Amino acid sequence: MKTDPDNKAKSRAVLTPRGADRARLGHLWIYRSDVAKVELASSGDVVRVDDRRGKFVAWAHYGAESEIALRLLSFSEAPIDLDFWRSRLRAASDWRKQIVREAESYRLVHAEGDLLPGLIIDRYLDIFVIQTLTRGMDALKSVWVELLVEAFSPRLIIERNDVKVRSLEGLSQSSGIIYPVEQAGSSSSVEIEVMENGLRFAVDPIGGQKTGAFLDQRENRAAAMQYARGRGLDCFTFHGSFAVHLARGCDRVTAIDVSEPAIERARRTAALNGLGNIDFMTGNVFDELHRFDIEGAQFDTIVLDPPAFAKNRRAVEAALRGYKEINLRGLKLLTPGGILVTCSCSYHINEEMFVATIIEAARDAHRQVQIVERRTQSRDHPVLLTVPETCYLKCLILRVI
Repeated sequence: MKTDPDNKAKSRAVLTPRGADRARLGHLWIYRSDVAKVELASSGDVVRVDDRRGKFVAWAHYGAESEIALRLLSFSEAPIDLDFWRSRLRAASDWRKQIVREAESYRLVHAEGDLLPGLIIDRYLDIFVIQTLTRGMDALKSVWVELLVEAFSPRLIIERNDVKVRSLEGLSQSSGIIYPVEQAGSSSSVEIEVMENGLRFAVDPIGGQKTGAFLDQRENRAAAMQYARGRGLDCFTFHGSFAVHLARGCDRVTAIDVSEPAIERARRTAALNGLGNIDFMTGNVFDELHRFDIEGAQFDTIVLDPPAFAKNRRAVEAALRGYKEINLRGLKLLTPGGILVTCSCSYHINEEMFVATIIEAARDAHRQVQIVERRTQSRDHPVLLTVPETCYLKCLILRVI
């Protein structure tokens, strides 16, 4: 990592006027087309960023392979050194101490949301899972291990750098234990139990989805539990996270997922919590909702938490059709006064588009609907106002009247 205590870094990037304007408006991403030149910098370096007049704009990580050539780190001329990274980690940790309740697993660092572009750190009790998604953060992997050991004395630190986005930075994929040294390189399963909202969950930080669990829905699952009553339906249940929350308030819950291994894991989750009022089904949610509609089935509480339907802008139109279809079916299946918890984790579908789709679905279902709550990702996944990409999860709690 290059630092310069005199703030006279030789590694430098010069922005176009458009790039300088973007940076000064607070966005942390500068695209290659907005960089006029780069001097004496290698990919992954911390570089000084100037405008064309030579005036300081920011410090940034430089990524030569990426369309996002610069990830801005600081708008202060103070140097980027070990104390800088330590202070950013401490600030992220202090915020989690304020807002994380009844959970032993949470996101400790949320990349741009915590002013640490390209870095994800999730905590599961005394196990920490790290993702270094950019050249700059990948070069600092050993620094983050050092700082985590210093601050938390973890039992294990695991890297989950097995995500496709790293290929956009020219980085290879890897996963496994990276601390302690004697266990480094091991990629065998590590299953632990964690508490969330009074419920127990078994997670595998090495082999599980994301870094072991879908932490961004933790607060939404707690909210859904408050409204749960009567007969419940959890669609796209995956490992049963919403289903077990619903089962605390519902008489009986039906949980559906297309993956048999996921359903088996969901059954284990229910058993772990001593819940016998959940019926798990392997099936296509679209097909099952259609079947329930034909059969005239009725539910009092429904959760729709599908995977991202729109992975890119080209998929938006098809994704909106999919969201309309499942929400139309869900609304038709609800009893008067019934609750629908409906979610979208597709960044390319913004809240306005999502709400408009729900309005269409409600009209076609001939239902009047109230918005009870507008929600987003859990607060340990903070949204930076100047980086709209940090806001991706939409969650509406609706009531049929």
